[in-house]
Amino acid sequence: MDLKFDRSKILFGEDFQKIQSTRVLLIGVGGVGGYCLDCLCRSGLSDITIVDFDTFEATNQNRQIGSEALGAIKVEHLKTLYPSIKTINTKVTPSWCEEFDFESFDLIIDAIDDMSAKVSIANNAGDKLISSMGGAKRIDPTQIEIGSIWKTHGEGLAKKFRYELRKSGFKGDFEVVFSPEKSKCEGMGSFVGVTGSFGLTLCSLAIRKILS
Repeated sequence: MDLKFDRSKILFGEDFQKIQSTRVLLIGVGGVGGYCLDCLCRSGLSDITIVDFDTFEATNQNRQIGSEALGAIKVEHLKTLYPSIKTINTKVTPSWCEEFDFESFDLIIDAIDDMSAKVSIANNAGDKLISSMGGAKRIDPTQIEIGSIWKTHGEGLAKKFRYELRKSGFKGDFEVVFSPEKSKCEGMGSFVGVTGSFGLTLCSLAIRKILS
């Protein structure tokens, strides 16, 4: 007997069927997206498509699930760890977003850093979107918050995101995961205790949106 999701079923009850049948698109499976993917799969979601174009590098190993497979294409290696997922190995660009069928998904999770792509995702995903802001340069996961993209505070990426959204004519709203914690370093410093917590918080937000 497969007992894999027994404890999830105890927690979610009849809503577990809703979780299992939800179609999720996860864009970006790096330090944040990888942990989000792991959480979604362990929570019982069975229809997940991931999108990324990158390969695993040595400097990913402090924070990314699957990064021991140096040189491997991320989506292909993650498919071996989570066999039920579907994969798209491509770079997300505004032109890709314009052509992609977002309508076929119930929930869209943005876990990438590229600003032009984030803006294009927002303009094409509608109210199905939840998004991650910057998790690098921080050490305190207890400062992570969830809020409207229009109401974040103390977070530079979200501020720039709002500016670019307004410039693009975006009129909608969606929730984001962010942290107002001040940067602790220059450059690309990161700590899995925070980036992983961003991913788990994205997953929690996704489950709650599904249940609501």
